[in-house]
Amino acid sequence: MRIIRMKQILPVAAALLLALGLAHHSFSAQVASPTLAGDAAHPAKTAGWVDTQLYFGLGPADAPEKGVSEAAWRDFLDKEVTTRFPAGLSVMDVYGQWMGKGQTTPERIRSKMLVVDYPGTIENDQRIEAIRAAWKQRTRDQSVMKVTRKADVSF
Repeated sequence: MRIIRMKQILPVAAALLLALGLAHHSFSAQVASPTLAGDAAHPAKTAGWVDTQLYFGLGPADAPEKGVSEAAWRDFLDKEVTTRFPAGLSVMDVYGQWMGKGQTTPERIRSKMLVVDYPGTIENDQRIEAIRAAWKQRTRDQSVMKVTRKADVSF
């Protein structure tokens, strides 16, 4: 009985080993480049680029119905941000605290963090400042926090 079962298992095991060997060969034969090629907006190597994070307060963390809605945020993103940086950006939901001028306790705030990587030029700096000003005008917020660092970017 055991001999019969082994005879039945051996062809299945051999086929499985052969399939694994072929799969390994096909994956190792196709070496992908770690960088994107042929796209000027997303170069394989950059020089003089910066990484900017902007923090936008949406409203009280414990009252999502108050403040800026997701639809209003997406409208702002489409009209004010994407038009200025169409090549790409990232947005993350974050929680923050802010103690504004004249306040004695910090507010807990639903926030968005916008991350944009771009060539560090005067024109791009002006685009970032225009985004900050547009948000403050739209929401009457006191500030949009900005953090900018030199960045070694590769796509």
